[in-house]
Amino acid sequence: MARVRYIGAEPVTVPELGSRTIQPDEVVEVPDARFEGYLCQPQTWESVEEPKADPPQALKKTAAARAASSSKEG
Repeated sequence: MARVRYIGAEPVTVPELGSRTIQPDEVVEVPDARFEGYLCQPQTWESVEEPKADPPQALKKTAAARAASSSKEG
């Protein structure tokens, strides 16, 4: 999971994080897939830790699965 810091002036409740109340200057973990959704609000959130890239092993498995699927279609 990625991490962002809330830089707003007042506490906010974030429904996406289980309706959790986030305090000013608090760092929170957010789903990797939603990281950009927080960063597109630069007046409210700043990046602390970007999403991690997919592990190479997972990419190899995905590529192998696609290749196997393609060979069955033909």
